[in-house]
Amino acid sequence: MIFQRALQRELASAAGATFTVLFSLIVTWTLITILGRAAGGKVASSDVVALIAFAALNYLPTVLILTSFISVLMVVTRSYRDSEMVVWFASGLSLARWLRPVLTFILPIVLLIGVLSFYATPWAKQKSGEYAERFQKREDLQQVSPGQFRESASANRIFFVEGVSGQSAVVHNVFVNTVDEKGTATVVAKEGVVTTTPEGDRFLVLKNGRRYQGTPGSADVQTMEFERYSMRVASKSQELGGPQGVDAMPSAELFKGTGPIIHGEILWRVALPITGLLLPLLAIPLGFVNPRAGSSTNLIVAVLVFFSYINLVKVLEASVRQGRLKFALSWWPLHVGLAVLVALLFIWRQNVNHRYHPLVLWAAIKRGKQPAREASVK
Repeated sequence: MIFQRALQRELASAAGATFTVLFSLIVTWTLITILGRAAGGKVASSDVVALIAFAALNYLPTVLILTSFISVLMVVTRSYRDSEMVVWFASGLSLARWLRPVLTFILPIVLLIGVLSFYATPWAKQKSGEYAERFQKREDLQQVSPGQFRESASANRIFFVEGVSGQSAVVHNVFVNTVDEKGTATVVAKEGVVTTTPEGDRFLVLKNGRRYQGTPGSADVQTMEFERYSMRVASKSQELGGPQGVDAMPSAELFKGTGPIIHGEILWRVALPITGLLLPLLAIPLGFVNPRAGSSTNLIVAVLVFFSYINLVKVLEASVRQGRLKFALSWWPLHVGLAVLVALLFIWRQNVNHRYHPLVLWAAIKRGKQPAREASVK
């Protein structure tokens, strides 16, 4: 019990430090990406914080899997490096005795990964899609950011404003360039506002401006000054709730559906908690390190194993989505193979450690058979 409590504290400490570093990297990368989209006029600046939260929630299952894997590996590696495992094996205890405390530590994390994979992540993707869709379905002028040129929904009109007032789409120092079958028309005005007619049509009403009509560089350019000028705003349907991708579908609806795309998404969601269970168990036999050598190699191997396994899962998911593999024959072989590998590594490591158990060594000495010199290294 003392050993288990000490191990639980060490695992929790390593997991806390690892999660903080990984989650900070993810949030920073997401912040840079979304701020770039906001600067490019693809998302609303007021939605940046919400979109960052949704994106971080989307990456959280993968971060938790990597956190638990690295945490167990770091603790096992430190025990080998500080020669604690030598005392452990000399006391007649096996490496399998690590399974219980490690499982106690990772099972709550696996449960959290399952909840995130089946419920929270699809919800976050759905909300993120709704935010982006809501921004795209706003009127042209409501999408304009001060100091930016913005193309209209009909792709034949460009807006530029220097300032926006309030929530009523009142804009100042407006520049509008329109290209149609009549040629090029440029309108500049000091102020503009979006109004709605009783029929539901929306118009941009410009005040105190000037309109230029004609081909630039030619002599037939017409100039007109106006106190009030109205132009129809090209707006999209305001109804939200368009078709979402399968990755944003709730799990209850997903399991009712059929088809290769849905089966591919189910494979990915099921794989996340299973991966979160198997990889930390793999870290126990994988954590062996020579006390006389460095321990950085184990961490490099762990990162390679993690990304290789995740990529293999993504390859299977893509194959199922494209209909090249059947779901019933694709979702389990990779995980079963990893479970068998974990069991074989435990057996192999147990046999290696048993060869150098004190009783075995004493029997070998009495028989006059000295153990190999590299025994201490192994």
